[in-house]
Formats: sequence, structure tokens, C-alpha cells
Amino acid sequence: MEILGLLGSGLLEAIEPLNLALIFIGVTVGLWIGAMPGLGSVNGVAILLPITFLVPPGSAIIFLAAIYYGAMYGGAISSITLGIPGASTAVATTFDGRPLALQGRASLALVTAALASFVGGTVSVLLFTGFAPALASVALSFGPPEIFALMLLAFATFVGLGGDDIPKTILSICLGLVLAAVGYDEVSGAPRLILFDISGFLHGINFLVLAIGVYGIGEMLWTIDSTRGSITMSEAKLTVKGMVSDAKEATRRGWKGTTIGSLLGFFVGVLPAAGATPGSLMAYGVTKMVSRNPREFGQGHPGGVAAPEAANNSASTGSMLPMITLGIPGSPTTAILLGGMVIWGLTPGPRLFVDESEFVWGLIGSFYVSNFAALVINLAFIPLFIWMLRMPFTILAPMIFVLSVVGGYAAVRDMHDIWLMVVFGISAFFLRKFDYPLAPAVLAIVLGPIAEPTLRQSLLLSSGDPMIFLNRPVAGPITVIAVILILLPLFKVIRNKMRGQKMAA
Repeated sequence: MEILGLLGSGLLEAIEPLNLALIFIGVTVGLWIGAMPGLGSVNGVAILLPITFLVPPGSAIIFLAAIYYGAMYGGAISSITLGIPGASTAVATTFDGRPLALQGRASLALVTAALASFVGGTVSVLLFTGFAPALASVALSFGPPEIFALMLLAFATFVGLGGDDIPKTILSICLGLVLAAVGYDEVSGAPRLILFDISGFLHGINFLVLAIGVYGIGEMLWTIDSTRGSITMSEAKLTVKGMVSDAKEATRRGWKGTTIGSLLGFFVGVLPAAGATPGSLMAYGVTKMVSRNPREFGQGHPGGVAAPEAANNSASTGSMLPMITLGIPGSPTTAILLGGMVIWGLTPGPRLFVDESEFVWGLIGSFYVSNFAALVINLAFIPLFIWMLRMPFTILAPMIFVLSVVGGYAAVRDMHDIWLMVVFGISAFFLRKFDYPLAPAVLAIVLGPIAEPTLRQSLLLSSGDPMIFLNRPVAGPITVIAVILILLPLFKVIRNKMRGQKMAA
């Protein structure tokens, strides 16, 4: 009952005129920041941080948190309408969101993304409110072995993303891991895989550059090639009745992905340094794995939009938890928020709930209001997003290319990465021509930088004994499940061969 009373006071603070205005402004700004390729929540919060010194500290953090929420919603917009991920957290949304848009069902994809984001945000805020201290202690128990086991489980879930051609899928994963290893070695500091001694490779390969190249430029080239010059604009119609129908279909076909994304995304978001991107990718893989019709994923399945969108919104709230309770940022964006709190004289940690109770519960109350505001604003702007799809492709294609280049440059400010982005786009086009799955490579380059150092740290802790992944109470079960999932395709191949032999006999 005490928590309900504190939450009630927090909600009252969140709906004060100044805070409420800042929430709506922050969510709207965040929505457009998230939709712009290359920006995302990190850049948006960093750019607007100085503005917050004009308002009280409590209102400032509420404003920045609202931008974070809006950006999580907005990332799906360009992923669906243009095929360019607005941010790394929305890459998995492209897998099914873009095919739905090309089928003239962009409204279904956008409505699904909005509803799943709302549910994911709501579930995560409820978990945050009720279990903050307990979940913070669980997050602290995750060392390198547990995090590597979790990454191994993520790899296991997307082994099947490439369809039945397991060798091509594994090759795609290996390609992603190689790209993830480019740059300075985190442990030894030695440069690795510096192609032709080009200095631009020393800072590694920026994931956003890869994502925009593969899903922006690569998608544009694929569309031009597949239509052979007879390019037609997407049929995108929108009515109130149609939106209601889309909402029903999104609920019916996307509830499983929404549930998985909401729970898994929050748990991954709570883990320090994990963030929303791995959470959204893992949610997509798990949802496809448990689906009755996994072959529909990648072709335009609402569940493939619901899972990553619920997960990245849930993870964004989850990543706030270690920041507030432990002073450990759960994502790059919360790292900036943490810096802002310190500047405003607030000390994150267990004492914050006692010393600054009004601030903490006002922030938690703003999560509820921001989540609702983001849903309303997002649904209100859907007609504008649909209008974008009515443009002829002769206008849309150069716009996609320009947005890809400008967005990539805004994120990295390095022409080396822009040329690299073009190379990735052309390479992705040819890989797709030869039926190589792109999703596993993209996921591998996300998880590789997390998996490799935690693997090496774990082996250093155990003096090289790999049993550390099985002996520990949390890492052990996760590792066993991951190994079983990795071996499942092999079991299927053996079973199919045995059936074929019996039929031949």
C-alpha cells in the first residue's frame, strides 16, 4: 500500500502543468529524433541536455526520459516506411515491418508497433515499480559468465533466422562476428583486422553504419532490381475503420511477440551495458522460434514487428533501473541521463529512494504518463507516415539514399564510414541475390562486442576452464538451453534423413 501511495504522489507530480507540457514536447521531439536515420535516443538526449538547465532538476530528467520514450517509439517509423532503421534498437523491426509496408499494409505495421510499444512500456513500468530493489540485486549477480551465457542463448535463437539453409546462416553469423572484431582488441589493446592498414578501421565498424547500409541502401538496390524498372508506389490507404481492424489483427497475431518482448526486453534492459538493441533482437528470435509458422517471419508477420518494438520499449525502462538504484547505466542513453543527474546534484544509488523520494517517484510517475502520451501522439501521426508511402519511388529512392548518407554521417562524422556504408549496401544486395540471410550477420555484429570480452573474462576467472559456464547456478541452465537450441537444426537434419531412408526402404 505504501508503494501505491508513493506512486500516486509521483503521478500527481508528473501531471503538473510544467511537467505534463515537457512530457508531450519531449515525446513528440523524441518521436521525430527516433524516426530520423542515424540520430536515435543517444544523440537526441545528448543534444538537448543543455536545454534542461532552464527548468528544475526533476522536470529536466522527466523531459529527457520522455525524449527517450518517444525515440523508442519513433525508431519503428523509418524502419517500416523506408526500410532504414531509425536507430539500432529498431533494426529487428525492419525484418517484418518493411515487407508489410511493401504489401500495402504499412498501417498494420505502424499500429502493431504503437500498440506493442505501449504494452511493453506499461509492463516494464509495472515491473519497475514493484520490483526495483529486488531486480537491481539480481542484475548485480550477473558476472561475465552469466552475460556470455545470455549472449550464447541469443545466438542460439537466431540460428534459425536464415531458414532451412543452416550452412549459409552459420556463414552469415561468422561474417558478422568477423566484422565485430575489427578495431582495437578490448583486452590487449592490439589492433585487429585493419584492412590495408586503413586508419579508419582502427575505431571498429559502427553498427549503425552497417544497419543503414544493409537496410537502407541495400533495400533500395534490391527494390530497384526486383521491379526491373516497373516500380510502383506502395498502396497505402488509411481509415478509422481500417485502423480499428488493424488493431484487432495486431492483437490477434502479435500478442505472443508482445508478451515475449515485454518480459525479455525488460530483463535484458536491466542488465548493465546490455541495452535495448540486444533485447529487441533476442525477442524477435525467440518469438520466431516458438511460432507455429516461423516461415512467415521475414515475409511480413505482425508478430515480427510486435516482439522487437515491445522489447526495445520495455528495455528502455529496464535500463533506467540499474541507473537509479545502483548508479550503473544500463544503456548509452541512460549513461547520459546519469551524467545529467550528477550535474543537477543528484547521486544515483540505493539512497536515492530515501533521500530524493519525491524526485524518484515523480520520475516513475512520468513513465506512465510518457508511455500513454507516446501512444496517442504516435497513432495521431500515422496518417502522415502513410502519406510518405504514396510518393513515387522515383522520388522515394533518392530520398532513401540521401537520408542514409546524411543519417550515417550525423552519427559518425567520418567519411570513411560513409564509404563503408555504401560498400555494405552493395554487398548486402549481392548476398541477398545469392540467398544468404542478412539478419544473422547483423545480429552477430551487435552481440559480438558483448560476447567476446565476457567470454575472455570468464576464462580468465576460471584459468581457462570452460566448465565455469556450467558450474554457476545462473549461467549453467542458460548455457544448457543455448546448446540444445544450437543443436536442434542438426537433430532435424538427422531425423529427416532417417525418414527418407525409411520411405526409400
